[in-house]
Amino acid sequence: MDNLDAARLQMAFTLIFHIVFACIGMVMPFFMIVAHKKWLNTGDPIYLKLTKTWQKGVAIFFVTGAVSGTALSFELGLLWPGFMEHAGPIIGMPFSLEGAAFFVEAVALGFYLYGWKNLSPKFHWFTGVIVGIAGVSSGILVVAANGWMNAPSGFDYINGEFTNIDPIKALLNPAWFTQALHMTLAAFTATGFAVAGIHAFQILRGKHIELHKKAFKIAITFGAIAAILQPISGDISAKDVAVRQPVKLAAMEAHYETDKGVPLYIGGIVDAEKKEVNYKIEIPNALSFLAFGDFNAEVKGLNDFPEDEIPNVAIVHYAFQIMVSLGGLMMLAGIFFFFTNWKKKQWMDKRLFWKLFAFLAPAGFIALEAGWIVTEVGRQPWIIHKIMRTKDAVTPMPGIVYSFYMYVAVYTLLTITVTWLMIRQIKALNETKI
Repeated sequence: MDNLDAARLQMAFTLIFHIVFACIGMVMPFFMIVAHKKWLNTGDPIYLKLTKTWQKGVAIFFVTGAVSGTALSFELGLLWPGFMEHAGPIIGMPFSLEGAAFFVEAVALGFYLYGWKNLSPKFHWFTGVIVGIAGVSSGILVVAANGWMNAPSGFDYINGEFTNIDPIKALLNPAWFTQALHMTLAAFTATGFAVAGIHAFQILRGKHIELHKKAFKIAITFGAIAAILQPISGDISAKDVAVRQPVKLAAMEAHYETDKGVPLYIGGIVDAEKKEVNYKIEIPNALSFLAFGDFNAEVKGLNDFPEDEIPNVAIVHYAFQIMVSLGGLMMLAGIFFFFTNWKKKQWMDKRLFWKLFAFLAPAGFIALEAGWIVTEVGRQPWIIHKIMRTKDAVTPMPGIVYSFYMYVAVYTLLTITVTWLMIRQIKALNETKI
């Protein structure tokens, strides 16, 4: 394994883990403060128990997110010194602001965890709100930096030199809003369905049914709203990608020939050698409409781009199909939940209802990972789109493969530890008398 492959695998592996920790850390505080507010309003001890259980989860994922995120920040310098040499002065602002948001989150979390007896009830609850807002802000700022890699701005690139640097323009790059919106909704969808699925499973087991039903309703409400809004965000993102990164759009759809009135492919097996997709379902003219709002619009195919600027089509296409399929499934499940809660509450007494949501528990995070694969692999071979290739940014130091093995071991251990802590929390919750 050469340095480039080892560096890319290490970055991919650590991001796959960190994104889960980060998204849960962003979203769980909102479940916590809703339960807390319901306790303040009703005095129901079930909501107090939920609040104190979820605050422990928030603390655990705050710590693990901080550890894995710190490791990622070191990786940028360790693995990609060519990137940091030039990108640091340009895109350093969102990382600095993310550090400030992280600091605010840490302080607010400290107040929340230790302020139960020392702060007024309203101010104590408000510190939880700050935890949630700071967490989401932190995530948005990191995504803004990633958006810059897809839509570099805030500088002039002349004769290989980065000049006339404008950090504000770099921060507010053309991709930041679409990516931040899509990612934030994805985080709420994934975490909402995951937490709801865990509580649905506990209901199937007959454990503290009333408590888990209340917890399920809070989590799935967030997840369902986000899942229903996600296709709108996806449409905005697709139209943006179609203009800025047409080769990525072509890879997402495995679309090889430039044409007008291009169909949308559902499924299909990519044959990279023959440059075709077999066994797909075609929706006539749909890709042209989704990309440009015109059923007869021209969509560029992969054959119009240089071979050395085309990403791995199969990986991007399959990841995109997984993301869209699971996203659509969760959107339908979200609509089903609201319909059931509104018109057919008796359906919630059926085991099939709870089995559905228990089954969907991992769907959001699978879709989330697939979406990041589309974003990152679809940009290749560029680390800064159309400016710097990934191979030119990688460290020349040998032995990165050993760093990769070390990170695999550390992150695997971290994941096992977090899983054990979460299982222990659920057992403690089920064994507690309320």
